[in-house]
Amino acid sequence: MAERAPHYSAQTKARKAALDILFMAEQRGASLSETYTEQRSLSGGAVRDLTRDIVFGVAEHFDEIDQRIAECTSAAWPLDRMPSVDRNLARMAIYEIDYTPTPAGAVISEAVRLAGDLSTDDSPTFLNGLLAKAAGAKPTTN
Repeated sequence: MAERAPHYSAQTKARKAALDILFMAEQRGASLSETYTEQRSLSGGAVRDLTRDIVFGVAEHFDEIDQRIAECTSAAWPLDRMPSVDRNLARMAIYEIDYTPTPAGAVISEAVRLAGDLSTDDSPTFLNGLLAKAAGAKPTTN
């Protein structure tokens, strides 16, 4: 029996598209804006607003987001040791937790779901802990 592809809501699809762009840019060593423009062109110009907001939000706050991730991980699992999918899911989620009004619980749930579908068996638990810690230590100023 063939595996069925997971059913994603429109918001989950938008986050998955943002993840694809972040992952692709990292793998290629390209800028997020350049990769976004390329993907927008390939899709005929149709990109969800949430996808755009996440990609450019992560690009704008990249250093702060990576610093927040580093603060929420142990020395045994620094940012560069994380699987690329997990690292970019964490970047997206921290951006949404810190810079948007989206409830942290919803953001964490989406990141954990995508990790379960796209990354290692340990990734959902790892990301859940990292993001819960980040949500609990959310900066008071943006």
